Amino acid sequence: MLESFLEMLAVERGASEHTLAAYRNDLSRAAEFLKSRGIALEGAREEDLRAFLRAESAAGRSQATLARRVAALRHFFRFLYLENRRADDPASRLETPRRAPPLPRALSETEILALIEAARMDPSPRGLRLLTLLELGYGTGLRVSELVGLPLSALAADRSHLMVRGKGGRERIAPLSGPARACLERWLAVRGLFVAGPRSAGFLFPSKSRSGHLTRQRVLQMLKSLANSAGIDPARISPHVLRHAFATHLLERGADLRAVQTLLGHADIASTQVYTHVQSRHLAAVVERHHPLARRRARGRMVPKVEEGT
Repeated sequence: MLESFLEMLAVERGASEHTLAAYRNDLSRAAEFLKSRGIALEGAREEDLRAFLRAESAAGRSQATLARRVAALRHFFRFLYLENRRADDPASRLETPRRAPPLPRALSETEILALIEAARMDPSPRGLRLLTLLELGYGTGLRVSELVGLPLSALAADRSHLMVRGKGGRERIAPLSGPARACLERWLAVRGLFVAGPRSAGFLFPSKSRSGHLTRQRVLQMLKSLANSAGIDPARISPHVLRHAFATHLLERGADLRAVQTLLGHADIASTQVYTHVQSRHLAAVVERHHPLARRRARGRMVPKVEEGT
């Protein structure tokens, strides 16, 4: 039933390969734990699932991992119930561990420019490919899985935007800046050098990988190597950090949170609200710079005391 469940996620819900691999791992771990107790995963009771989660917690799993384990169990047993494989849903009352959303790590605008300048130092086709990945990753805020899997058909004829298919098969438009368009044109002129057969011919970033396009892991390797060249700690660099920088810098320059939600492809505004700390910090700085009382205090003047009765 596990394979049938994963197939449903892929076909009906458009789950990514990364999500499918994570759910497979979560459910396989649950199955192994239950098997050691003589219980099949499909026949588990609520107390069996709780015992598994207690064991995972005792093993030091992070709250993020535990939350994903719970989500996988919920989705799996809901699937069994809807498919009439079970008369009940033992996972329906499992509680997701509460955790504070982590603040996104982001690079400064200066650091992003340093990465771009370092990429420009390599005039080879591979260097141009990396520069284009940077321009698009930072310039559009695409998820790395969306970026590397872009088909050529996603690029508008006038090069003004990309049509991106994100999570759940939802489509959105990603506008392209002038520098990104110029970089793309140069990349398209040499892209054919990386086409390795029919499988890769339709991708914007083709490669010899099984998928036919660049992998997330390869992009991570290239970015970390580039960080060294730019004088930035490679531990701070990942493809997702570019996405965070995109959102953070837009908000710091006054963009609306709803607009950023649309550009990031978040179905729920709650996913974008992790960036509200950026807005709060920006607004506090605006008050400090421009509000009369804040400016007077900054110059060391006291606010005039208002006499009673005036």
